[in-house]
Amino acid sequence: MRPSSGLWLVLALMALWEVSARLHWVDSPNWPPLSTVVVALFHDIASGELPPLIGGTLWRMGAGLAAGSIAGVVVGLAFCLAPVTRLLLGPAVELLRPIPVPAIIPPLVLFLGLDDPMKITVVALTAFFPVLTNTMQGVAAVEAEAVQMGRTFGVGPLRRAAFIVLPATAPYALAGVRVALGLSLVVAVVAEMIAGEAGIGHYLVMMQFAGRAPEMYATIILLAVLGYALNRGFVAMERRAIHWWFALGRQADG
Repeated sequence: MRPSSGLWLVLALMALWEVSARLHWVDSPNWPPLSTVVVALFHDIASGELPPLIGGTLWRMGAGLAAGSIAGVVVGLAFCLAPVTRLLLGPAVELLRPIPVPAIIPPLVLFLGLDDPMKITVVALTAFFPVLTNTMQGVAAVEAEAVQMGRTFGVGPLRRAAFIVLPATAPYALAGVRVALGLSLVVAVVAEMIAGEAGIGHYLVMMQFAGRAPEMYATIILLAVLGYALNRGFVAMERRAIHWWFALGRQADG
């Protein structure tokens, strides 16, 4: 497989990073060569320092993503299929939606402390909104004829939602989960940076305070690679889960 133009750009930027540090184009002790950063990355992984931190961050991210995604699908279906729920919960959802994530963390710390429940809750709230929005779009796109056919054959409301509406909405909901996946990693790291005592976000801040630039940049590179791998893995899973959707000519950006 030939490298894409995007890959060549990444390689060129990496080469520019190495050269700019070696030739002192950026004359700063906080701009180490890329090769030094890579050595620091492999050292921290081999020493066993980074893997448990990454594992903890991924666990918190995954728990929050799962909780927020499930809630987003359930509430999205309820908003569309039982309009009274939208009348009751809609204003609260719209009030919470525009609040920046860092602004949510301090009150959650007061109620939940600095441990995992706070971080998982922040991630869940972040994941909830894109999944909710996409689920509602999916329900709106369901063909009315399919729902009417279910009514004609005597299928009850709950069975129609489970066996007609939900499968037709799945591609939209998964698109929302894919958006939430990237946001969840970012928010999990931010929560650990602001109010954390563990995790890769806390480690990143500690490296900054200690003036250990190679380790700090190594952590950022690791997060970039991790985010890319999670996205690619989710795309592969999505293609398997809703293969019929792509068989109809739908596309998913890689």
